[in-house]
Amino acid sequence: MFLGEFTHSLDEKSRLTLPAKFRARLANGLVMTTGTDKCLLIYPLDEFKLLFERVSALPVMGREAATLRRMLYSNAHDAVPDKQNRVVIPQPLREYAEITNEAVVVGVGKFIEVWNPREWQRALEEVRAHASQKEMWAGLGI
Repeated sequence: MFLGEFTHSLDEKSRLTLPAKFRARLANGLVMTTGTDKCLLIYPLDEFKLLFERVSALPVMGREAATLRRMLYSNAHDAVPDKQNRVVIPQPLREYAEITNEAVVVGVGKFIEVWNPREWQRALEEVRAHASQKEMWAGLGI
């Protein structure tokens, strides 16, 4: 399970060092793709395979399913962390998320989000505002 928030710098080759507590889970490989909120998603390879199976079970002709497949797969890059636990963030993904020298790495359960620090602060403000609404928690049975 991925939990916590970490800020890491990218090196001159656009490599992101993975947080220490995430390394073991990602050691066998990962898939990085775009998220819907101008962030990147990193899945352990086995979790991405499960996601792939669920998406593959969706109707072939549905507009929403087609959009989801295109978003997930056309932007996906697989990688194995190097010996220093770094992964290259490909240029198209860096451009999409506007990540330059620094990134915020956020554990969100089964996967990780990678954010531009400015966008993460904006998203965090939205989360805090939404989390204060009692209706959200009631809908979850909490």
